[in-house]
Amino acid sequence: MHVEDGTVLAKVCRPSATARHITLIDPAKQTADVAAQRAMVAVECGSKMVFVGGSTDTPDKVVHETCTAIQEAFELRMFAASQDPESDEMDWDIPVVLFPGGAHALSPAADAITFMMLMNSTKRAFLVGEQVRGAPYLHQFGVEALPTGYLVCAPGGRVGEVGAAELIQPSDTELVEAYALCAKMYGFSLLYLEAGSGATSPVHPDLIAKARSVEGLTLLVGGGLRNGEDVAKAVGSGADWIVTGTVTEDASTLDELRVRLTEIINACSA
Repeated sequence: MHVEDGTVLAKVCRPSATARHITLIDPAKQTADVAAQRAMVAVECGSKMVFVGGSTDTPDKVVHETCTAIQEAFELRMFAASQDPESDEMDWDIPVVLFPGGAHALSPAADAITFMMLMNSTKRAFLVGEQVRGAPYLHQFGVEALPTGYLVCAPGGRVGEVGAAELIQPSDTELVEAYALCAKMYGFSLLYLEAGSGATSPVHPDLIAKARSVEGLTLLVGGGLRNGEDVAKAVGSGADWIVTGTVTEDASTLDELRVRLTEIINACSA
């Protein structure tokens, strides 16, 4: 990414008239070349950021290969657009951001990292342990940290199990507000409400709305968002960014991926 107007964080937190979309690519579930192809389709459909990560046991070599392949693909598309008077090269100025399962899944090829505290975990490792392990490497790499409060909501899925999260239930509106206030007081810029990869249902709209009531946070929502209707409810409740990953992984062809993402991304601005 060529950040011409500040940091990745500034770009992420910049106010927008509509919600924006993030495509999550799990490097453990496709080759680096396939990941780059899917990332390009996502940007063509209107995705504004790419997360790389997801699986908890992916080695850094695989993560790095995926980040590098995506960055190189974007650079080529940016150059091609710069040679075409009818194209805007800045359409390809897309942040590639690490969404790690731990300190083992880092890469200097990323533009930034969601530097997360899994706030409702019962394990020290996910509250601060993995962050302490990873911080020196991120400092060495020069990868920008996006301070992020991460909350796993019911049904939670695999991330809830691995992260030992005390799941936030749909009726826990006061609790999610308290977490949002806590995130703000810690100085986090982002709050990510996660229902779990491949969740059978998304984060409840009441939780999103209550978290949205706390000013000063950029709100990301992901997990279980499989169609435009799900996305429209999340956006209507206050999500600033919509994160989808499983719909990308499940698409058997790039054309199918394009159809799925077009529906979801159109719903972000409905």
